[in-house]
Amino acid sequence: MDNRSLGRTGLSISPVVFGGNVFGWTADEKTSFALLDKFFDAGFNTIDTADCYSGWVSGNAGGESEAIIGKWLKQSGRARDKAIVITKVGSTPQGSAMEGGLAKARVIEKVEESLRRLQTDHIDLYLSHWPDPKTPHEETLAAFATLKEQGKIRAIGCSNYDATQLQASFDAAEKAGLPRYDVLEPEYNLYDRSGFDGALADLCKAKDIGVITYFSLASGFLTGKYKSKADAESNKNRGGMVARYFDERGTRILSALDEVAAETHSQPASVALAWIAQRPGVTAPIASATSLRQLDTMIAAGNLKLSDDQMKQLNDASA
Repeated sequence: MDNRSLGRTGLSISPVVFGGNVFGWTADEKTSFALLDKFFDAGFNTIDTADCYSGWVSGNAGGESEAIIGKWLKQSGRARDKAIVITKVGSTPQGSAMEGGLAKARVIEKVEESLRRLQTDHIDLYLSHWPDPKTPHEETLAAFATLKEQGKIRAIGCSNYDATQLQASFDAAEKAGLPRYDVLEPEYNLYDRSGFDGALADLCKAKDIGVITYFSLASGFLTGKYKSKADAESNKNRGGMVARYFDERGTRILSALDEVAAETHSQPASVALAWIAQRPGVTAPIASATSLRQLDTMIAAGNLKLSDDQMKQLNDASA
């Protein structure tokens, strides 16, 4: 397994990134610690979270995921420089876009809260979680520039920006003499391709932007564990998100995954992640696990190389 350079950030990340949205939600603290131990023991080094995770859970306020990661970093005995920690700012506790969420004063305030929960003096990669039409790019980038100068963040990026928004941020950075975003985190998987493929992927390749994808397994649909729309709807946590994938195209994708999984003696989830990792312009997918068995498929994906024919089969099925 080889780590990958994340654009021009200087960061070297694992070929699969652990999605920390499950910490404090479907994985309690003890389970989260066990998952992180195994992930890092296998040679992986990158965790993605956000200051709002997992505020959508009854009784949570947001920040639970960061707090669990922070406790693990302290208690695991691992050197801080062996972990790449990614977190985000700019959303509501429920994870949706917030007007004014990227205002300079708010960013400066929220980074301190994240650092405190993570029990660290720096964040490796800090992302604008959602576009904020109320706040000029220059204002947000100026806040990030200040935090970089202070050593509180190492690199910056954005999530959920389309090609027009990302280009506008580049233009603003150049005009104001500010650091630009060097990483993009888009939604991308075998089913949800249209938001990234095309203009956005082309822009990222042209500008040497590191790309880490979320919803890489389509909320679990691409694992093959759901056998029907009704089966998906029975899941109280993700059922509504998964059921929409059960159409003719979704069924075709699952069939192709099963075939390639059989050929490679792996699981459909591993194949789905390996496909993303081998897509042009993508650095690594983000995926979550709530059990050690699920984590095995993520680890296997980091070591799985698909042939050109297998990539074509998956591309054609998901076209």
